[in-house]
Amino acid sequence: MPFDWSQKVVFITGASSGIGRALAVELGRRGASLGLLARRAEILSEIVKEVEGAGGTALALPADVRDADAVRGAAEKLREKFGRVDILVANAGIVPTTHAMDLRPDDVADVMSTNINGVVNSVTAVLPEMIEKGSGQLVAISSLAAYRGLPKSAAYCASKAAVSAFFESLRVDLRGTAVDVTIIHPGFIKTPVTSGRSAKMPFLMELDDAIKKIIRAIEARKKSYAFPWQLATIVRAGMLMPIPLYDWIAARNSFRE
Repeated sequence: MPFDWSQKVVFITGASSGIGRALAVELGRRGASLGLLARRAEILSEIVKEVEGAGGTALALPADVRDADAVRGAAEKLREKFGRVDILVANAGIVPTTHAMDLRPDDVADVMSTNINGVVNSVTAVLPEMIEKGSGQLVAISSLAAYRGLPKSAAYCASKAAVSAFFESLRVDLRGTAVDVTIIHPGFIKTPVTSGRSAKMPFLMELDDAIKKIIRAIEARKKSYAFPWQLATIVRAGMLMPIPLYDWIAARNSFRE
């Protein structure tokens, strides 16, 4: 049976730019009902109009993912409007570029709070109701950076590794509940996060192409999906490398410049 997005209510965090915004517009075009969460209310209002212009329905939910009560309140507003939440896409995150010698505790804590606690807050805001109604899907936008540490990315890699492990544990716990768990590990995608970098990023993907791959993975209810396959293969090979060899290669290939 074809996946019918017109029958789905989707809660997207980090919806104001990049993957979140593009995903919202494309799912709107496919007829989905959307709850869009981000901090910038004015940007969300613009995206709601864009989604509605594409044929979908959307509700702006300005909130900070670091605030558990605010995220829970946003989920409740979405359920009040559409009756339920079928799919959560936990996408909100920040991507700092910081050398180890420049790390500051407050900055690292902010990354962890947004990238990890924000995901936890989002999941706990929708999961009890999904279990109660006997259906749902939790989707995490993690990263290929979750697999091994990269230069100038200590906080980011650690946060994405935590997100992937968190969702793997959820997947095991939720077996038999009819709530599916999907972890997406993208590589480099043309978004505001990657724009302006002087370093050449291998297998850099167009945003539209990446969104189509993400949507197909959600529709297939894949447990884990890493792309593009070329970069995912290289990253997985890196997991098998001896530590001295990996360190030598990684130190000569920083993509954060």
